[in-house]
Amino acid sequence: MNNDQKIRSTTVLGVVRNGKTALGADGQVTLGNTIMKHSTAKIRKLYNGKVMVGFAGSTDDAFTLLGRFEAKLEAHSGNLKRAAIELAKDWRTDRYLRKLEAMMIAMDDTQGLLLSGTGDVIEADDNILAIGSGGPYALSAARALYNNTDMTAKEIVENGLNIAGEICIYTNTNLTIEEI
Repeated sequence: MNNDQKIRSTTVLGVVRNGKTALGADGQVTLGNTIMKHSTAKIRKLYNGKVMVGFAGSTDDAFTLLGRFEAKLEAHSGNLKRAAIELAKDWRTDRYLRKLEAMMIAMDDTQGLLLSGTGDVIEADDNILAIGSGGPYALSAARALYNNTDMTAKEIVENGLNIAGEICIYTNTNLTIEEI
C-alpha cells in the first residue's frame, strides 16, 4: 500500500424525531481510488441497545475510540453526554488518542452527539448529525427532508444516505440503519 493512499470510508447520518432515533451508515470502504469492500458495518448498539454509535475514519482508530467510549458508558451508567465528555477529556490529554484519525456519532433515544477528531463534543441544534466523506451531502438531504416532510427518523436517514450515495464516490447505498 502506498503511504499516500488513504482509506476513505463512510457516511454516517443520525436523526432524532418524534421520540425515535435512527442512525445509519453506508457500507463502502475505499483505498485510494479502489473500492475494497461494499458491506462494512459501521453502526453498533451499546449499553444494552440503549446507545448507538457510528464511526468514520481509520478503522483501527475508530475501534479504539469505540472501546474507550463503551467503557465510559459503563462507568457512567449509560449517561451519553457524560460518557462523551469524559472520552473527549481523555482524547485531548492522552498523547496516543490525540493521534487517532476517527470521528463518532453517539445517540440515545433523546439526543445525538458528534465526537470530533480533535476531542470536541458537539450537540446538533436540529437533532441531525452527519460525518464522513459523504456527510455534508447526507446532512443537507436530511435537513431538507426533516423540515419539509413528515418522514420518520429512519426514513430520513435512509433517504439522506441514499442521496449521499448517489453523489459521493466514497459512499455506496448498501446501508445499515439501526433505530431506538
